[in-house]
Amino acid sequence: MKRILLFLATNLAIMLVLGISASLLGVNRYLTANGLNLGALLGFAALMGFGGAFISLWLSKPIAKWSTGARVIQQPSNATEVWLMNTVASQAQRAGIAMPEVAVYDGAPNAFATGATRNSSLVAVSTGLLQSMTHEEIEGVLAHEVAHVANGDMVTLTLIQGVVNTFVVFLARVVAYAVDSFLRRGEENSGPGIAFYVTSFVCDLLFGLVASIIVAWFSRQREFRADRGSARIIGTPRPMIAALRRLGGIEQGDLPKNMAASGIAGGGMLSLFSTHPSCEERIAALQRA
Repeated sequence: MKRILLFLATNLAIMLVLGISASLLGVNRYLTANGLNLGALLGFAALMGFGGAFISLWLSKPIAKWSTGARVIQQPSNATEVWLMNTVASQAQRAGIAMPEVAVYDGAPNAFATGATRNSSLVAVSTGLLQSMTHEEIEGVLAHEVAHVANGDMVTLTLIQGVVNTFVVFLARVVAYAVDSFLRRGEENSGPGIAFYVTSFVCDLLFGLVASIIVAWFSRQREFRADRGSARIIGTPRPMIAALRRLGGIEQGDLPKNMAASGIAGGGMLSLFSTHPSCEERIAALQRA
């Protein structure tokens, strides 16, 4: 329940900030007496698209910690935590990034990396993963997450999300204006009618689905790349292959929606919307590399 409340509260806060920013910048006045101001609309779309994406990126670490209940290891309290810290430190050095924060959270087998920059990141693993995998397999998973950080995948996917969000907002309102103008042709009132708002809402949903497919495709490519990065960091693909085989045979833990693309487990029936390729595809790709 707290994850849902956090998701809603975060999105409401983002929309409020962006709405105020759009008003202050004047880009929300794209509907004029003379028609649609495409320049102002593009500015509005870019602000909403990139603004929301980058605010989410900036808040990614605190949201991740709060939503999963992740406990950052400040001072290792047992042998497992000592091993985790030492392993991530060694991998981060090999990958050429600053030491990430390392956290553990309660849940089914999964792991994720997040953070706004390569040198201010978080790598977290679940208790289920620690309990069900060997050290070699966990090492492969950790290297995969460190590779995500080193590759700048969080920023890359944020930029991609910002671009597609901008197109969604822009095109939805162009279509809505065209539909509204057609339905209200001949009327003297130049203001937008109800058709503009209804069509805009529907187009936001439809174009948003297409945008989700595009972002998911890019996310799947980054997963393949992070798998290869894991092999490079460790020096062999065997640990990652072993971890994927293990993940393919056990229940995979779900992550909060805003963090799904950062996790290790993925796949599913709706492959077009999946942020991760299947474990079988990833194993085959590693074996071919």
